[in-house]
Amino acid sequence: MMIIVTDRGADLSPDQLKGHDIHFASLRIALDNKTYESGVDLDGDTFYKILGATDSYPTTSQPSAGEFAEMYRKLAETGEEILSIHISSGLSGTYNAAVAGAQMAPEAKVTIWDSKTLSCPLGWQVETAVKMAEAGASIKDILPKLDTLRQSVEGIYTLDTLRYLIHGGRISHISGLLAQMLNIKPVIGVGKSDGKYVQLGKHVSIKRSIQGIVDVVAEKYPGQKRLRVQLLHGNNPDGIALLREKMNERFDCVWLPTVPVAPALGAHTGPGLVGLAVGPAALFEE
Repeated sequence: MMIIVTDRGADLSPDQLKGHDIHFASLRIALDNKTYESGVDLDGDTFYKILGATDSYPTTSQPSAGEFAEMYRKLAETGEEILSIHISSGLSGTYNAAVAGAQMAPEAKVTIWDSKTLSCPLGWQVETAVKMAEAGASIKDILPKLDTLRQSVEGIYTLDTLRYLIHGGRISHISGLLAQMLNIKPVIGVGKSDGKYVQLGKHVSIKRSIQGIVDVVAEKYPGQKRLRVQLLHGNNPDGIALLREKMNERFDCVWLPTVPVAPALGAHTGPGLVGLAVGPAALFEE
């Protein structure tokens, strides 16, 4: 059977992981002179508690090409093909490190896939790939399906604070600071062509921004009522409850378990994030 590799930029609930063999490349976080491995010795819930109790900013580091090469060599001993699905190359150097790692391990048959997204939408691509691989699908069968998901699934979120995105250089410093001064809460998505953050709306309160997420979903999926939805958050249960309520008012939602945003991603978004992954439910029922 084909081997599926991803990184800790993918958010999957324990239910989605259960019974599947998925290999994760490490993403590390440094905070207050301690280094953690995202999703291994630091889960989302613990991370947001630590973050809420410090004034320091976390920093993240991606796996090196050498670490990828080592992983691919080890996995290649099984003789199986490897499909390595990674966080958007527009937001992280992980994809490029995977490509370089594969070149360093020519004995491994590796296909690298740029998800052009992150968090739960990346998790959905990984979940689909592993299920198809378990059913005996080939790389040639899986990649078109991943491309369909890349085009059809959206990740949309809003933030309580922009200071982590500004500090991490993920958005323009000036526009970010202006938004901070005006107390604007942006609605953010990921662009389909370059896999970078795009602003989809802006509102004056987190409640209005949550409503804004639902409005964006309605724009993205006109005429489609039945949607697969997974909520994600940075320690914001009230925001998630409100988003669930608003989504249920407008759509027939097939709900997946809610997840805290992975520490490797939350390091750049901070506490208070509320968001979702969403796509046509029919895509996942074939």
